[in-house]
Amino acid sequence: MADLRAPEKKFRPELEGVRAVAALLVAVYHIWLGSVSGGVDVFFIVSGYLITTSLLSRMVREGRINIIEYLLGLGRRLFPIAFTVLLFTTVVSILILPQARWVQTIPEIFSSAFYYQNWQLATNAVDYLAQNNAASPFQHFWALSIQGQFYVTWPLVIIGVYFLAMKVFKTPVRKTLLFVLSIIFSASLFYSVYITAANQPWAYFDTFARAWEFSLGGMLAILIPYLKFKKPISLAIGWLGLAIICFTGILLPVSSVFPGYAALLPTYGVMLVIISAENGSRFGVGRLLGSKPFLYFGSISYGFYLWHWPLLVFYYAYFERETVSNLAGVAILLITFVLSVLSIKKLEAPIRKINIKQSKVKLTGILASLMLPVVIVGISWSMYVNQSQAVMSDDLIEEDYPGARAVSDNIQPTADKEPIPTALQAKEHLPTFYENKECFSTGQSSKVKTCSFGVTENPDYTIALVGGSHSGHWFPALEEMSERLNLKIDVYNKDACRFSADDFDGQLDEACMEWNYKVMEPLLADPPDLVFTTANVNSEDFIPQAYISKWEELEGVAEVFAVRDNPRMAEEPPLCMEEKNLEDCSVPREGALSQNVPWENAQNVPDNVTFADMSEYFCDEETCYPVIGNVLVYRDKHHITTLYAETMAPGLEKHIVDALEKTKES
Repeated sequence: MADLRAPEKKFRPELEGVRAVAALLVAVYHIWLGSVSGGVDVFFIVSGYLITTSLLSRMVREGRINIIEYLLGLGRRLFPIAFTVLLFTTVVSILILPQARWVQTIPEIFSSAFYYQNWQLATNAVDYLAQNNAASPFQHFWALSIQGQFYVTWPLVIIGVYFLAMKVFKTPVRKTLLFVLSIIFSASLFYSVYITAANQPWAYFDTFARAWEFSLGGMLAILIPYLKFKKPISLAIGWLGLAIICFTGILLPVSSVFPGYAALLPTYGVMLVIISAENGSRFGVGRLLGSKPFLYFGSISYGFYLWHWPLLVFYYAYFERETVSNLAGVAILLITFVLSVLSIKKLEAPIRKINIKQSKVKLTGILASLMLPVVIVGISWSMYVNQSQAVMSDDLIEEDYPGARAVSDNIQPTADKEPIPTALQAKEHLPTFYENKECFSTGQSSKVKTCSFGVTENPDYTIALVGGSHSGHWFPALEEMSERLNLKIDVYNKDACRFSADDFDGQLDEACMEWNYKVMEPLLADPPDLVFTTANVNSEDFIPQAYISKWEELEGVAEVFAVRDNPRMAEEPPLCMEEKNLEDCSVPREGALSQNVPWENAQNVPDNVTFADMSEYFCDEETCYPVIGNVLVYRDKHHITTLYAETMAPGLEKHIVDALEKTKES
């Protein structure tokens, strides 16, 4: 059986031009449009095209791929600039980024260095406890991570196909590879469409949802000799392809609908450009993209992509801005260009001249020396942060850090004390039940998990803490009073979920609603004395009927203790208090809390409900504060710090005791 024709071996200048356009688009969209261009999808299909062409020709010609030399060649091309940017970004992050962002940033150093950044971001995208993370200066390494994973696995695909074709099926190599790539393309695209619809934030970073883009590039590399059109058609499709590449980010909300079928648009644009250039003409798009300026910019596009993002993030952090002026944007682009040129000339070019066959040991040592400083600085920074995150001592002087006791016990806090927890401690010092993943449900899981805390042997009372994080952040206060009241605390917690009979017009997902249905079984089968949950949402001045419906299900079975939801802050207090003062980080009470207590005019509230309003521990008559009694109130815009929750125990205990007395009467 005859095999497919091999493409003509030649330099494809238009691909350098396409890379140049994609890199510039990524930077321009990030800087001025604050959106995603689809440029990384262009990189993916170009990578698929080039690496398939290279590996396949090598395999057919030599019958083998020397994996060691191949990997060293990759490292020689990718590592010099990547690890230089990583080291620069790590050091500047320590100097510029506020401490509140260090905990998020450090893991991304290692995930970027070892090419799994996309999975790190995918996990954070669906992790409710990480959703307040700001843009990281390492975030753009997600695309390089996917490419790195592709570069490592693709030779195995080529070798495997070659072996099957030559030794097993006795079929033509190119046809066999085309068949295999079409299977990978179809399976990955089907999965991509599915996972994008089911969980788009995860799908955006999922390697398997992106594999079809590389496969499509590989299929094009095999079929390119057969894709010849008349010059007028080639002329038209080439310019159409370039237009698609340039305007995808404007036509589609790339960051919220990709990858899925929507990502076919920019990949088709690249295909049209390549096909057009194969049948080039004087006025074709290939002439423009293959011109000297585009060729030169394409040669530094890798460095340009790597440098632009940390410079942009550091601009935001250093100048405390949320947008970029035209002048500043141009300056970022110019600095990015200069750093890219220097990186190529001073770092990449000398290393790329090293002969792999003759200098394997030397090249390995050089590549390791590029990685080592990044790892050392990252580990040192991580150790410092871990030491700084040590849990606050239990013997803190109450007068220095009374927290909410400044309100409940009228303790006057010592002046001129730095608030605790620190920015480094606040986000990591979470309620203790979060330490065990079997104690709470996450993501798309509807499984009801429960753990017991406090006095678990012969308690006088049992409290079931039910709901999402706004129920969960009261746990430290309950745990603090558990010994005094001889309480057992059963935690029924699901992140991003409310104890509700309705999904609030889609705000709560199917997993949450399924969890709400299932959680009633243990509550009804072994009723607690008190079900602790929230009474309203945010600053709303009413009780949702969906909450009341759940409380009605418990009527005659258990008492319900419903606490008013805490006010929200305009900025994250750990971050704000690093950069500003108490007054600037506070918010007016009228915007953070409703004037009326939510249950004041509530109808049809069952008799088994006791309400508690803890607003006095967050706000006075005019202002809601990020720090009270020298203790940081919030770990983010709307979740209470563990330490402050502990200091609210005396104030909350009075309400709990009243509710428990009510259980005796009933």
